[in-house]
Amino acid sequence: MTLTLDYLEDGRVATWALTADGVVRTIHEDYRPTLFVGDEASDLYGQAGGPDPTPPPRDGLSDALTELQSFLDGQEAVAELDVEAHRQTFRTEARPLLRIDATSIEAVRTIAKRIRQFAKPDVYTCYNVDFTRQLRYCLETDTPAGPDRSVRDLRTLHLEFPSHESGIESLPQLTLEDERVGSSPREVVAGVQQAIDKHDPDVLVMSTADLVPLLFEAADAYGIDLELGRRPGYTKLASESTYTSYGNVGHSPARYAVPGRVIIDESNSFFYHESGLDGCLDLVARSGLPLEELGWASIGRVLTAMQIREALSRDVLVPWRAWRPELFKMASTLDDADRGGTTFSPDVGVHEDVHELDFASLYPNIIRTRNISPETVRCGCCDTDDVPGLEYSICERDGYLPDVLGPLIDARSDIKEEIPNAAGDERERLEAASSAIKWILVSCFGYQGFSNAKFGRIECHEAINAYARELLLDAKAALEEAGWHVVHGIVDSIWVTPVDDRQQRPLEEVAEEITEAAGIELEYECAFDWVAFCPMRNSESGALTRYFGKRRGEEYPEIGLGDAIKTRGIEGRQRSTPAWVENVQNDALRVFDETRSPEAVCDVLRRRLQELREGEVDPTKLVVDNRVSKDVDDYSMETLTVAALKRTQIEGAGVAPGQTVRYVVVDADARGAGRVRLEFEDLERYDTEWYEDAAVRAAESVLSPVGWREGKIKQYLAGARDETLAGY
Repeated sequence: MTLTLDYLEDGRVATWALTADGVVRTIHEDYRPTLFVGDEASDLYGQAGGPDPTPPPRDGLSDALTELQSFLDGQEAVAELDVEAHRQTFRTEARPLLRIDATSIEAVRTIAKRIRQFAKPDVYTCYNVDFTRQLRYCLETDTPAGPDRSVRDLRTLHLEFPSHESGIESLPQLTLEDERVGSSPREVVAGVQQAIDKHDPDVLVMSTADLVPLLFEAADAYGIDLELGRRPGYTKLASESTYTSYGNVGHSPARYAVPGRVIIDESNSFFYHESGLDGCLDLVARSGLPLEELGWASIGRVLTAMQIREALSRDVLVPWRAWRPELFKMASTLDDADRGGTTFSPDVGVHEDVHELDFASLYPNIIRTRNISPETVRCGCCDTDDVPGLEYSICERDGYLPDVLGPLIDARSDIKEEIPNAAGDERERLEAASSAIKWILVSCFGYQGFSNAKFGRIECHEAINAYARELLLDAKAALEEAGWHVVHGIVDSIWVTPVDDRQQRPLEEVAEEITEAAGIELEYECAFDWVAFCPMRNSESGALTRYFGKRRGEEYPEIGLGDAIKTRGIEGRQRSTPAWVENVQNDALRVFDETRSPEAVCDVLRRRLQELREGEVDPTKLVVDNRVSKDVDDYSMETLTVAALKRTQIEGAGVAPGQTVRYVVVDADARGAGRVRLEFEDLERYDTEWYEDAAVRAAESVLSPVGWREGKIKQYLAGARDETLAGY
C-alpha cells in the first residue's frame, strides 16, 4: 500500500508506505511507463453503432504500425518496443498493438506527440497516455493506491496563510494548527521545521500550496535547513492556470510535492472541502486514485479514474484525446433528444401540507437498471427501440458503466442506513464517505455528455434524460390518480398536496407502487407544514429553483435556521450574499413562518435597516464574495467587482480569473477602486444605501409568493404607521 510516491530525476520511482513506526521508502529501479498504439482500421473495427471495415490482422502488426515501429526504434525517449494484444474498445476483441516502454514519465507525452506528427492525426490512436503520475504507477504495477490505515491513523499538520499575502516578509502571519509560529520570517521557518520534526506528519494540509516555495525561499535567504518532506527539496508538478468548464471560469493553483508527505491544498481541493480527510480516503479506496492526486482532482477526474480501472480490468485500453463522432440522427430525433429533465412549473404562492418525494440517485440508477453505457446505447447489434421517445436500442450485453456505478450506489445506500445508529467519530466518518460518493453519483450523468470524457457518449446522455422524463411523468400520473395534486416537480423530485374533496391513498403506499414499476426507489423525503414557491424576478411565472418551506416537526436552533426551513435559490443559498443580508433573510423567514404576515416581516426588516443606518453592523458581516471570470482589463463595465480587482492591484494582491475577490461596498456611486474596500483592509464604513437595497431584495424573495414585491415593501417601510407586535 502507498502513502505517496516520487518520480526521481534518473527515471526511478520511490514509494512511501505507512508503518506502525513511521514511513518506509522503497526505490524501484526498473519501472518503465508504457503506452500503446493502434491504427485507424483496428481502432474503428466493431465500435458501437460505427462502421465495420476490414478486420485488422490478428497475429501481427498492420503495415501502418510496422512502419511506425521502425520510425520509433532507437529514439532516445523509447526504452523498448514490443507487440502486445489488447482490446481497443469494449466491443472489440484483443488485437496486436504496438507497445512502447518509455524511458521516463516525461517521455510518454514526447512519444505520443511524435506519433501524431509522424502521420495524419487519424492514422494512429495512442492509448494510456495521459494518466496522472501516481495513478499510472499504481495501475501499471498493481500497487494499492491508499495508505495502510490498519497500522495507524494518518498524522496531519495544518498550515494557514492569508490568501492575499505574498513574499517572505508576510510569513509571520502563518499559523500552525491555528497558532502563530513566530514574529519574523526566520522564526517562522525555524518554527515550521520544529513542528514537522515533532509531529512527523504524513499529510500537510495547507490553505495554499504557494507556501511550499515561499518557505523554501525564506529558508535559503536566512541560511536555514528546511525539509517539509521526509527528504530535502520539493518538486513543482504544475503551474497555475485558468480554465473554462460549462461556461464557468475556474482557476487551478500551482501544485507542489515534497518527498514522503502528501500535500493537500485547501484552495484547490473540492473533496477535502466537501468531505474532509475521511471522505478523501474513502474515495481513494474506491477510485484507486492516490491521496495526493485525489486532493486536487475534480469530480470528473475521480470518476474517470474509476472508469479507467474498470476498463483495464476488462483489458480495454484508454484512448488519448478520445474522439467519438455523434451517430447520424433524423432532424426530428435531434429535436426530441436535445432536452433535459422534466420540470413542472410551480404554483406560485404558499401551499399548506406539502410532501416531497425523491427518486433515489435517479440518474445513476437509470444507468444501472437500464444498462446505459457508451457501448450499449445504439450498439448496432440489437434491433430494438428501448429508449422512450428516442427509440434507441440498448444492448442485451452488460455495459461497463453500470458496473462502475453499482458498487457506489450500494455503498452509499448502506452508509445512509448506518448513519442514524452511529455516533461521534464513526458518524463523522460515515457522513464524510456518503458526501464524497454523492458527488461522484451526481456528476456521472453529465460526464457522459462531456466532450473530453474518456468513455463519454452523447447518446448515453440523451437516453438517461429520456428515461428520467418518462419516470417523472409516470410518477405524476400515479400520484394524481391517488388523490394528490402536484404543485411542483423538477427532474427527480416532486411536491404534492392533498386534493380537496377527494380521498387520498397513503403516500408511502403509492410510492412503493411507483418504485416497483420504475425499478428505482421513490423515497418519501419529508413533510412540510407549508412551502412557498417564488415567482421569477420580473415575471409572475414560477421560478423553478427558488422556494422555501418549513419542515414538519423541526425546531429552530439557537443560531440560524438549521434544518427547520429548507431553502433553495434565494439569497441565503447564494455564495456572494453577505452574512448580514443572509441573517436578515433568516429573520424574515422565521417571522413569515410564525405569522404569514408581510407587515410583520417588513417590521423586522425595518429594525434591521435601522441598525445598519446607525452603524451598528460589523463590516466583516457585509463582505461580498464574487468569483472573477476575466482579467480586470477585459471587463467592459465598471462593476463593483471590477473596482475590487483594481484595488487588489493597488494592494499587490492580484486575483486571477477563476479566483474569488472579497470586498465591502463603501461608496457604490463613486468611481474606480474607491467604491470598495477589500476584506483584509481596515473596514471603518460601508455604503448604507447599497446594503439596504440588498436587504430589501432578500426580503422580497420571502414575500414575493404572497404578492409583495420590492415596490410594495419600500412603500410600507416609508409609511408612518405602528409596527405589528408579531414583528418582534
